[in-house]
This record gives sequence, C-alpha cells and structure tokens, in this order.
Amino acid sequence: MACLREPAPEPGTFISAAPGIGRIVAANPGAMTYHGTNTWLLQSNNEFYVIDPGPNIDAHLAALRAALAGRLTAILLTHRHADHAAAAPLLAAIFGAPIAAFAGATDIPLADGTQLGPFTAWHTPGHAADHLCFALADGTVFTGDHVMGWSTSVIPPPPEGDMSAYMRSLARLRGQGFRAFLPGHGPAIGAPDAWLGRLLAHRERRESAILACLAKAPLIEAQLARLMYPALAPDLARPAAMTLNAHLLKLQAEGRVVCNDGLWIATTKAPHP
Repeated sequence: MACLREPAPEPGTFISAAPGIGRIVAANPGAMTYHGTNTWLLQSNNEFYVIDPGPNIDAHLAALRAALAGRLTAILLTHRHADHAAAAPLLAAIFGAPIAAFAGATDIPLADGTQLGPFTAWHTPGHAADHLCFALADGTVFTGDHVMGWSTSVIPPPPEGDMSAYMRSLARLRGQGFRAFLPGHGPAIGAPDAWLGRLLAHRERRESAILACLAKAPLIEAQLARLMYPALAPDLARPAAMTLNAHLLKLQAEGRVVCNDGLWIATTKAPHP
C-alpha cells in the first residue's frame, strides 16, 4: 500500500502540530523507525504531558527538558519498546513525574477506558500486548506503533504480538469520529477511518496471497516468505518473517491452514470473505 512521507525533521527541534501539541523527533532513524521516534508533548490548561519519551539519547533528553522548561505532569507510554520508552525513567527522575502505562510495574496503571487528564486510553494490542492509544476529546489520537502512515506495523507472533488482536484493534478504532492520528513515527494521518480501512484491506490481501500460495503446494515458512516478499531489503527480513508467522498463526487458529512438521498446508475450508 502507498505510504505517507515527509522530509526528515531536524532532531531535537520542537515541531508544532496543533495548538498545545508538538513533537520532538529523536535522532534514531532506521528501517524500523523512519526518521526517528516522535516524542509528543501536550499542554492542557496548566498541565504538561509527554507521550513516548523515546530512546535514551542525551541530546533528545536535553531537547525535552528545554521544551518542558521544568514542567511535567505525567509521562504516558503507548508501549514499552525501547525506542518509545527507554528515556522514561530518566525523564521521570529529572521532573519527579509519574509514568503511566498499561498495567504491570508502573506509577499509574492504565487499562482500556482509563481517563488520565485530557486522555482516554484505548487498549490496542497487536503490535505489542501492552499497546495503548491515547484519545483527546477533540478526536486527536496518539497512536504509537499501532497506526502509522510511513509504514505498516510489524506484528510479532504471540505472546508479544497477535495478528488477530491487531486486526480487531484496527477495526475497533473505525467509526469513532476521530479526526487525526499522531503516530510514534512519521507524519500525522488525516481521515483516520479511510486509513484504517486501507490497513485492514492490506492485511486481508496478505492473507489471501498466503492462502493462494499454500493452495498450490505446502510450503515451509522460509519458502513462503520468499514468495510473499520477493524484493525485501535484508534489514527487513526478520520483521517480515515475524509478521508472516503472526498471519499464519491467525489463519491456523481460524482453521484455514495447518502446520505439519514445519510444513504449512491450506485446508479445504473456504476463505473468509
């Protein structure tokens, strides 16, 4: 599917996105992070929030400290992957601010529907079991790695990720009246429902392609990966393999494929529409 692009932002520079909302992009560009991690900053009345402090990079922490000017109410984590969360303990220690994240060991445990300041937490597992999106009343949503415009999300197999949960989480966000998605990497996404539809259609096309290949002949995963991703860059081989495995496990749970001694076989069950 066609992805959204933007010029590389200057790392450490505060970039305004809307009144009271801006981002600072960390200097951690790469195949999985695009230009770098977006750390989002929100001012709501006299409260100041950081969403995903990003990686532990001294210059990034310095830029956050300068932008916050000594004021921080809480740190919110969409999930605990290092490129989003490694700087959280350091930033919390500097400001004496609590860290809010999904369940587990955290200062403020969040669950689906939890309200924290101006945010409502949406539990959106799939890319990570602990993934949250944070919605504002005006329809702006901080989507972390769940929904991005520059790339589709990597979905690891369980227990870390889950393709079935990911697709349910995408579908759940549709029709909610959201007006803008602010992701963990890359540019903002307008028309969220249309973008969610594209992401779901992309996954459904991938499943159809997998089933079409396996209908011709049983294959081991490595063979199927070469057919699914014929021109894949080497640094994307591992995430592509994980996502393929997550698709296969979903199809297996639905009874549409079986695995015998490492060989994936399509069943006679008709594909879902």
